[in-house]
Amino acid sequence: MFDGPEPIYVQITQMIRAQVLAGELAEEEQVMSTTQFATTFRINPATAAKAFAGLVEEGVLYKRRGVGMFVAPGARERLLGEHRQRYFEEVLGPALAQADLLDISTEDVVAYVLGNNGHRKPGSPDSSEES
Repeated sequence: MFDGPEPIYVQITQMIRAQVLAGELAEEEQVMSTTQFATTFRINPATAAKAFAGLVEEGVLYKRRGVGMFVAPGARERLLGEHRQRYFEEVLGPALAQADLLDISTEDVVAYVLGNNGHRKPGSPDSSEES
């Protein structure tokens, strides 16, 4: 299960963040205890505890004393905001810079994103003029 190049605790945090983002773990929903997690995935309990501690520090999870760990209120929205920002900085920004280098107009980018719904094809000879 945890076979990526990152440390296992990082993979656990990524997995739980993804579950919160996808709505698989809802706000106020209880998550597995570190012991259950360690047993289920056959990992060291300290590794699971490190991942959960990081998620608590980030505000994704919170601990109810004597009850367990739960998804924090607003966790999904916070994660969405972070991922959106990262998407603009790491994906869309460089893509738009590349489009600019290739002299692809804003109109062509928008037409492509909208699926060319009745618009001219991006990069067509008449793309700089209205059809």
